[in-house]
Amino acid sequence: MTQQQQALALAAVIFDMDGVLVDSEPMWQRAELAVLPRYGVPLTLADTVATKGLRIDQVVALWYSRHPWQGASIDQVAAEIVDQVAALVRTEGQPLPGVEQAFAVIKANGLPIALATSSPTQLINATLERLQLTEHFQAICSAEALAYGKPHPQVYLNAATALGVAPEQCLAIEDSVNGVIAAKAANMAVVAIPEVAQQQDPRFSIANFNLATLHELNQDWWRQHCC
Repeated sequence: MTQQQQALALAAVIFDMDGVLVDSEPMWQRAELAVLPRYGVPLTLADTVATKGLRIDQVVALWYSRHPWQGASIDQVAAEIVDQVAALVRTEGQPLPGVEQAFAVIKANGLPIALATSSPTQLINATLERLQLTEHFQAICSAEALAYGKPHPQVYLNAATALGVAPEQCLAIEDSVNGVIAAKAANMAVVAIPEVAQQQDPRFSIANFNLATLHELNQDWWRQHCC
């Protein structure tokens, strides 16, 4: 099936959150770099980039497996990081370029919108309240309580179910390789919007479309690819 044929079947759009709606990735990096070294993890900025898109408990568990520490549990360390990120989002969070335009285009074309994120509910609430985006979503799904976060597809499958549409009729919007893998594994079409430093990463070639920012998802783009 071609990309144009896939577009003709679209019935919903599902957004990732971190790095798509809000520029929170630097906040995650700041929090991880502040917390994990206190537990003896020799973390670098490059390390935080490598785990982008993973659920935070998975990130902490990964580093615990490599540099085990005494005292605090994986869940406690993950909670410390989430608390710091939520505080940063509430004071510094800003929508990424093109967010409001993308919502307007999708709504103008009559499609429902869901959120599918690996982030915990605490951070979802902080982000949507800070950016005043809650009203845009007909369903909000977190991988927080799932057995597996992204790149497992379950959170995307849950979002499609919550909207009452088939996964193959959904367009996912992602910024991370792990997120793109999750959405493709759910049999969805994917728009990838990698950050500038990752735009040449060949792994993003599995996405149906690659955009520089959400500004490119305008009405002309929609008519060309989704009608």
